[in-house]
Amino acid sequence: MLMSNTDRPARLHYMANGFRVLTPGDHVLCAVTGARITIEDLRYWDVATQRAFASASLATEAMAPQ
Repeated sequence: MLMSNTDRPARLHYMANGFRVLTPGDHVLCAVTGARITIEDLRYWDVATQRAFASASLATEAMAPQ
């Protein structure tokens, strides 16, 4: 029987120009809001901290120097 990736979080390794799937799934969680981000909609992440973000503004805010 094939395992479905529906409604399962993926585990990804974020790189500068993409990401590698470590554990298959259909979404990841935003590091700031906890919102679900489908793999197809994932555009923003931080390579250094390996965190995903739901939008450019959330990523910019989270990575801004304090």
